[in-house]
Amino acid sequence: MAGGGGPAKSEEPTPHPPKDQLPNVSYCITSPPPWPEAVLLGFQHYLVMLGTTVLIPTALVPQMGGGNAEKADVIQTLLFVAGLNTLLQTTFGTRLPAVMGGSFTFVAPTISIIWAGRHTNAPDPITQFKRTMRGIQGALIVASVLQIVLGFSGLWRNVVRFLSPLSAVPLVSLVGFGLYALGFPGVAKCIEIGLPQLIVLVLIAQYLPHVLRFGKNIFERFSVIFSVAIIWLYAYLLTVGGAYNNAAPKIQATCRTDRSGLIEAAPWISVPYPFQWGPPTFDAGEAFAMMFASFVALVESTGAFIAVSRSASATPLPPSVLSRGVGWQGIGILLSGLFGTSAGTSVSVENAGLLTLTRVGSRRVVQISAIFMLFFSVLGKFGAIFASIPPPIVAALYCLFFAYVGSVGISFLQFCNLNSFRTKFILGFSIFLGLSIPQYFNEYTAINGYGPVHTSLRWFNDMINVPFSSPAFVAAILAYFFDNTLHRGDSSVRKDRGKHWWDKFRSFGGDSRSEEFYSLPFKLNKYFPSV
Repeated sequence: MAGGGGPAKSEEPTPHPPKDQLPNVSYCITSPPPWPEAVLLGFQHYLVMLGTTVLIPTALVPQMGGGNAEKADVIQTLLFVAGLNTLLQTTFGTRLPAVMGGSFTFVAPTISIIWAGRHTNAPDPITQFKRTMRGIQGALIVASVLQIVLGFSGLWRNVVRFLSPLSAVPLVSLVGFGLYALGFPGVAKCIEIGLPQLIVLVLIAQYLPHVLRFGKNIFERFSVIFSVAIIWLYAYLLTVGGAYNNAAPKIQATCRTDRSGLIEAAPWISVPYPFQWGPPTFDAGEAFAMMFASFVALVESTGAFIAVSRSASATPLPPSVLSRGVGWQGIGILLSGLFGTSAGTSVSVENAGLLTLTRVGSRRVVQISAIFMLFFSVLGKFGAIFASIPPPIVAALYCLFFAYVGSVGISFLQFCNLNSFRTKFILGFSIFLGLSIPQYFNEYTAINGYGPVHTSLRWFNDMINVPFSSPAFVAAILAYFFDNTLHRGDSSVRKDRGKHWWDKFRSFGGDSRSEEFYSLPFKLNKYFPSV
């Protein structure tokens, strides 16, 4: 003891302070990496978004009557429109580094259109395919109006202003965690390829940077390229070595590297254009069903936009900017309908997870990835090479990326009072039912071939079954309702729900950083002000 004093008092542990911007990000929205690195990172985003781009047409086109040639054409079209929408969203929408791609949310109403009697009585499969695609186009064109009106009118801005960190947690978390069915179940379809991909990805991204004394940033930022190249080569060696020669057709289609049929069917050069399948046809019931799917995708994309803003180390999205992004997403769905992509547009959740993995949230990187999308959609043969990556490799990537997005949602708890019983109820109840209700709907559909709501009107069934099959949608609606109605008169509730942390971001001018991250280019804010 110095100077005869008492024993030194031990330091009391203190919690980590909340941060309205994610720290330790290498490059944020407005700070692009050097050009060579930016190009490689952009190519990596392109590789990641290919999974959904290939999976949706692969599932839908055969049911529509199309073969490998039609599947390749639809994949090219979906890729081309995704590139356009990504450029539009990053330039005029939220301006976040968000990749805009095809959405699984639109698959259920699309299948209902496929099985509509007016399409199944075609004289030949190709005619059936074109008729069905034109029906899907018409439904998407009508459904796009919902998001365009809600976004550009500012109505969605008024809804989002009541969102707090507490109600954002279930929404953003289940945008990621709610996609668990696309993760390990896909890996297990070819475990000898999927599991090594998952292990190698984690080793390169999480362990190698800390084991080796050189190239830390290289392994963290390019772990997807490294791991996919290694396992794709391994899968190719298994294929040419005859490992699957006597396997069942289903296993061959999943494990082999030469069974996608895309490389042979894809044209060398092809430029997608509007109405390439013919003029769209319209049906009121199908349009209403697609509109409900569009609203579900709107809620899911709201959570994904919030996740992207956090991962890119931007400040929380002002409601006006988010509403502007929703309007441009509606334009994206309109383009999907005009070109005929077989699915609507939403924020790519897997690419949002990639932002967190690489710690690079640069807008320029994502815009470069959009250029790759446009380039490879026109040069079909080259694009088909990358699109033929075995599905278990893609599913292994999903395991990490969806987990990252879910963890971003959990991170908003730093703004909330976790010792509040009100907080515990809203969190626990909304997340539990957000998982449990869709599980019931999806399980019922898997067993019976149709959803719990089953009438002679397919479009009406989809209007009910699709929203309740989305974990993020169910959790978001419950959390939003309870957070804005439960004990509102209590003076401590506002602080418990973390609303005071987001007060200065309620309007565009409330924080000076909003101008840096979200202002429109070419001085367009003067003509289209955000409020």
